[in-house]
Amino acid sequence: MATFYIKHLTKYNYSDKVIDAANQIKLYPINDNFQKVAHQIIYINNTAPFIDTYLDFYNNLVGTFMIIEPHDFLSIESKVEVTTFPKSLPVDTAEASKQWNDLNNIKHHTDYIDFLMHRSFIGTQDVLNLLSTKDITTKTPFNILLELCDYIYNNFKYSQGITTVSTTLDELWEIKAGVCQDFTNVLLQMVRMLGIPARYVSGYVFTNDEITRGEGATHAWIEAYIPFYGWLGFDPTNNIIANENHIRLAVGKNYNDCSPVKGVFKGKVDDELIVKVSISTTKDVDNSSHLTTEAEPDETINSFLKNKEIVQQQQQQQQ
Repeated sequence: MATFYIKHLTKYNYSDKVIDAANQIKLYPINDNFQKVAHQIIYINNTAPFIDTYLDFYNNLVGTFMIIEPHDFLSIESKVEVTTFPKSLPVDTAEASKQWNDLNNIKHHTDYIDFLMHRSFIGTQDVLNLLSTKDITTKTPFNILLELCDYIYNNFKYSQGITTVSTTLDELWEIKAGVCQDFTNVLLQMVRMLGIPARYVSGYVFTNDEITRGEGATHAWIEAYIPFYGWLGFDPTNNIIANENHIRLAVGKNYNDCSPVKGVFKGKVDDELIVKVSISTTKDVDNSSHLTTEAEPDETINSFLKNKEIVQQQQQQQQ
């Protein structure tokens, strides 16, 4: 068991006033047997307004709010206290053939069908060649998942600033580099091609001696369905099982289902994006203090509109 105190700031500074900002946030840690939220407060532009919430299709808690009046910045800061509990690893004693047969039997089940969808891309044949080296007659899904996680960790370079949320699998396969979101997208593709349901997870990771990547921002990893066990997290960025040091915010088919912040506004402006996440195992005495951080340049004219355009384009491609 571990208790974490998390501060997550997302801030847009605009070069001029904008109006009618409609926003959606997925900043609420999942509450289940392995995570318990003790307290959370969310500040919007330094106030704590009422935020409408609902559960989406994947049971993520979603918040929505609007800022109608003119404003030249948007600041969303979440402060949360959450306790996580360790998850026992699969015993993995069932015969490999029985486990693969179980996966075959559930592939059309509504609980899993979304998490088996994948597309052909430039690296499809390379992935098929890799998967063909995995002997599923003797190796269980759990063991192969560990091998695929290890493959990505050792064959893709962790490099910040060279990819974005819109970077495609084709581009990733060409450069073999990126950050947690990119590693997660590649592993999702591989696992789904193998016939194992896998979902995208957004959240936070507490870095320590074992976990060295993912500090200072939101993190991403996958959860795969293990026969006769259930969902288990795999973090290819750090090549580990995602357990009590991983704090889950949302799950879905891909990043768009889990995006922490997105929305639209009226106004054509230049903007500057600030994102900062801090995680501690000790409580901050001054709960009123706000995060300070360095600004991250954003090349888009309207980041929220661009996010919406990306989602619409991907939805059109899926039709």
